[in-house]
Amino acid sequence: MSVTWNKIPSPCYLLEEEKLISNLQLIKRVQEEAQVSVICALKGFAMHSVFPLVKKYLSGATASSLHEARLVYEKMGVKAHTYCVAYIPNDFEEIQKYSDYLTFNSLSEYERWKNKVHTNISCGLRVNPGYSEVTTELYNPCAPHSRLGIAGHLLGEHLPEGIEGLHFHALCENDSYTLEKVLASFTKLYDSFLRQVKWVNFGGGHLMTRKGYDVEHLIKILKDFRQKYPNIQEVILEPGSAVGWEAGYLVSTVLDIVQNNDIPIAILDVSFTCHMPDCLEMPYQPRILNTNEKGAFEYYMGGVSCLAGDYMGTWKFDKALKVGDKIIFDDMIHYTMVKTNTFNGINLPSIGIWRKNGEFELVNSYRYENYKNRLS
Repeated sequence: MSVTWNKIPSPCYLLEEEKLISNLQLIKRVQEEAQVSVICALKGFAMHSVFPLVKKYLSGATASSLHEARLVYEKMGVKAHTYCVAYIPNDFEEIQKYSDYLTFNSLSEYERWKNKVHTNISCGLRVNPGYSEVTTELYNPCAPHSRLGIAGHLLGEHLPEGIEGLHFHALCENDSYTLEKVLASFTKLYDSFLRQVKWVNFGGGHLMTRKGYDVEHLIKILKDFRQKYPNIQEVILEPGSAVGWEAGYLVSTVLDIVQNNDIPIAILDVSFTCHMPDCLEMPYQPRILNTNEKGAFEYYMGGVSCLAGDYMGTWKFDKALKVGDKIIFDDMIHYTMVKTNTFNGINLPSIGIWRKNGEFELVNSYRYENYKNRLS
């Protein structure tokens, strides 16, 4: 069902409910056919207004902090699979209230906390699988000198007493064939340990909802892994991007058009550095609806902040842009939303849902108090 754009405030993150459900249905199919647990990674998708819907399809959620774990517990009604690079002492007792798994990033971290872990919580260790195809080093957990995960040679011959699981993360919007190569390295390095554990977490980055992803191949390698290690009771995947992939937009409006060089710059009521920071970090150029590579009118898109580099380009349109035109950035629901900030005091975009019945629902909007209250 097509969105009626004039019903959407600007700026606004807009989730299409129908597209989210389609993603969740595919993920549930993988979960059921491969007999694995797929959980939602809040670092990639934390739109908690739809957590009750997500819960109908997935097995739970994963958290990387006390606040994420609490949000899982309060809004999804389940306990989180929690992994922190390091546990903050003042948070450790409370984080256990909202978690049923705790994964530790180092042997020293586990030794520090193991005697304070509640008996109902299963503990695991994050390990470095020794292989990654992530090309952007900022996003590569297996980069040289990575602080994430224990190197295999440090584990000795036996896992520490009380460790029931292993966790790795080595993907970033990769396909099942990359996962297959990661698993080949992982199982070679940790085979003896894999025969000692009850669960294994394959981390995130499994972009199974992307067009062209070989879902059948993913299911096969998951089944093969389970057959190879029958002692493992649970295999866990925790995608973030796959949940919200191509399920929504960032709606913006042209405020001004400036002509300083050959190509004009459309100044928008959104900011790349405030509202789409992953575009600058990765970097990548997002899609804009109703653009045309052969269009006669070419523009840079400029953000509303005073940061000199708050712009990207270029995009081509069939018609010249004018003040008041809507600019719709596609695929802005996963990761983008969770990284927003209020640099320059710029307001956050509203959040809304285009329901499958064709109605718009405004979920949240922001004001001066949101900016003021996060500062002192």
